[in-house]
Amino acid sequence: MFRLRLVPDNTNIQFMRGRHAGLIVSAFLSIASVILFFYPGLNYGIDFRGGIVIEARTPQAADFASLRHTLGQLNLGQVALQEFGSPQDVLIRLERQPGDDAAQQVAADKVRATLAQELPGTTVRRVEAVGASVSGELFFNGMLALGLALLAMLVYIWFRFEWQFGFGAIVTLLLDVTKVVGFYAITGMQFNLTAIAAILTIMGYSTNDKVVVYDRMRENLRIYKKMPLRELIDRSINETLNRTLGTSMSTLLSILPLAFFGGEALQDFGIVLIFGIFLATSSSIFIAAPILLFLGENRLRRNAPAENAAPAANPTP
Repeated sequence: MFRLRLVPDNTNIQFMRGRHAGLIVSAFLSIASVILFFYPGLNYGIDFRGGIVIEARTPQAADFASLRHTLGQLNLGQVALQEFGSPQDVLIRLERQPGDDAAQQVAADKVRATLAQELPGTTVRRVEAVGASVSGELFFNGMLALGLALLAMLVYIWFRFEWQFGFGAIVTLLLDVTKVVGFYAITGMQFNLTAIAAILTIMGYSTNDKVVVYDRMRENLRIYKKMPLRELIDRSINETLNRTLGTSMSTLLSILPLAFFGGEALQDFGIVLIFGIFLATSSSIFIAAPILLFLGENRLRRNAPAENAAPAANPTP
């Protein structure tokens, strides 16, 4: 029976040769991401910043330059226009208006009237207004969800493996999350509740990938008691490489349609997930594994069972 193997079974790539470069590059990118979080900052969406979103369909393909000029004369502050779905579908974003919820409704009514006057036949499909108190509560709840997810994963890995594995996995997760935040800051994508969902999805995928690699390392620690830890880690990564790449490729293929055809609501979500797949896969090899190596071979082998037999060939993941 034919089986597709992305890499040969006897692959012996010495990944730990690049452990120092991997950690240095990761630390640099994470520090840069933290700086970008504060300056220039994230492009917070309506969920977290408050404001008005209007979804409209024009009779013909929208003239964005003319429409932007027309709406700009309403003195409602910055107006952002975005095409989604088709050239006739327009997403209009207004910054939060001074005053209470009534002021937001007045602004939305002005936009409705202007569209009806300047572009007869235009239909307004959706109007959303998020107040300051609601947006602040949503932001707090989103950050709380990320924190609780990190804590839950820490507890799971800590009890599933030795503390060295748990420490390496959580540090790597934190570095992954900071890089995703930096990706939002660099690209200018809106950071909203969908972004929180994307980060949580990446965290889950990254944890799953690291559990698979760590599980093989723990098995090999019991089998190869006299093998140097650096060589053992390289062997474990090579043994799970087919599984890691296969899972990454299948997940990537399922997400590509979201990134290309998902429309305004799902396109950013798909793009961030694609970035997260590459990030999680590389961090399992070049961050989580080196951290485990630096913790020391003696600590990891102290309670290993007394098994000295080693199989003749690499097991298939």
